Amino acid sequence: MTRIGILVGSTRPGRKGEQVARWVHDRAAGRGDAVFEVIDLLDHPLPHLDEPLPALTGRYQHEHTRAWAATVARFDGFVMITPEYNASAPAVLKNAIDYLYAEWTHKAVGFVSYGARGGVLAARQLRTLCELLQMGTVTPQVSLSLHTDFEDQAVLKPGAHHSDALDTLLDHVVARCAEGRATAAPVRREADLETDGAEDRETDEAAIRRHIDGIVDAIQAKDLDRLRRVYSTDVVSFDIDPPLQHVGIDAKLKNWANVFTHFQDVTYEVRDLVPTVGEDLAFTHGFGRLRGTLADGTAVDGFWVRVTFCFRKTDGAWLITHDQVSVPLDILGGRGVVDLEP
Repeated sequence: MTRIGILVGSTRPGRKGEQVARWVHDRAAGRGDAVFEVIDLLDHPLPHLDEPLPALTGRYQHEHTRAWAATVARFDGFVMITPEYNASAPAVLKNAIDYLYAEWTHKAVGFVSYGARGGVLAARQLRTLCELLQMGTVTPQVSLSLHTDFEDQAVLKPGAHHSDALDTLLDHVVARCAEGRATAAPVRREADLETDGAEDRETDEAAIRRHIDGIVDAIQAKDLDRLRRVYSTDVVSFDIDPPLQHVGIDAKLKNWANVFTHFQDVTYEVRDLVPTVGEDLAFTHGFGRLRGTLADGTAVDGFWVRVTFCFRKTDGAWLITHDQVSVPLDILGGRGVVDLEP
């Protein structure tokens, strides 16, 4: 069944978007050609865009982005509910759209706007933005006036002609969803094996990203047992502290145990992670920073290092078989450079 999200595009106190979304949902609920669900941006608090890589890469670093991506990906199309602020759409809606790319493409979208002049300028901006994202915008539109469609400019009471316009908009969005699925569907010819291989790599890449997230969580929880499960028993580590190499899981965990002894609480951050995945070997590189509060209460901000994780798939599970941490070297001074930022 086609799934269409009714996106409430304002989080402002006293907003009227909830009323508009309920009206759209109540009208849509009687249809039998799609399932409609309200998506409220209040339920998806996103900071000002904080992803280090463009959304086009699909390499989302933060959990709030991955959660938002999973929500948007569930739908075949959208009805965006937008007020008009200073002749444009709300910043929170623009921000939520900018976080993602592939999750929007080839999806249908229609617009229900409201404002002193019906919110038409906000809808026009959103239409341009969504077309850039290769979304299928529909021509029918609903524009609600604060003066004539809201009693005392507060309670939504749209005229009957708006209900007819909304029905037409929904007709077009549902039909456009079918066109979008056809556009996005893979063409399976002699390239089927190659496509399947790409899908497998995407699955493995997602597993590796979850693996790194698990490492971050285990370090911050100071959980050595959990860390033991992410490394192979013969892991070789070129860590930041001497000696030149640490061989075996026990040596690796000893390093982490030393960290946990010195820190009362610890935070580990990984940025700009770029994975490359093969059949049973993979590696990923990026930047990491360890910081926190020492046992005596001293706050330590830490410094950025270069990190590389090499994975080997064993019995279907990816385990780290080698990792390396390094800092650039001042050749003449013979000292590591630790004041750089990615």
